[in-house]
Amino acid sequence: MSRPRVVIVGPMGAGKTTVAERLAARWGTTSRDTDHDVEAADGRSISDIFIEDGEAAFRALEREAVLTALGSHTGVLALGGGAVLDAGVRDALRGHRVVFLEVGLADAVRRVGLGSSRPLLLGNVRSRVKSLLDARRPLYQEVATLTVATDGRSADQVAEEIGTAVEASDD
Repeated sequence: MSRPRVVIVGPMGAGKTTVAERLAARWGTTSRDTDHDVEAADGRSISDIFIEDGEAAFRALEREAVLTALGSHTGVLALGGGAVLDAGVRDALRGHRVVFLEVGLADAVRRVGLGSSRPLLLGNVRSRVKSLLDARRPLYQEVATLTVATDGRSADQVAEEIGTAVEASDD
């Protein structure tokens, strides 16, 4: 069975996809984002799935995408911000090298943008981001084998820290 070299988790605005791409380039492998997998499999954007079918339908598609990727992808895997809400996903992450990209409220809001088109941020973006960060942080911490702070740092700096830590643990 194949397995990712690293799985990246964290909230929206943490830079998961960008950091995954940087790490994949560093290691000469591929990156994969389960949000993109869901969109490709369903043929609709995440926003459209949320609007037309609801969050529960999206979470079911997300769970399937994550479980498939965990068993088949050998590069760097970035999960959607809410993937850890599913107990089955958290169980499946056990035994994997999981990096939690931690981001503070100010940086998350700045990166996501106040005019965000993300379905979970409808309404007051700042208060919704804070609520999501507070609710999900313990779940990210539960699955993480490494936590990396991203505030005030570029994706290259974050990828460098992760790459150095992973390479040191591989020795």
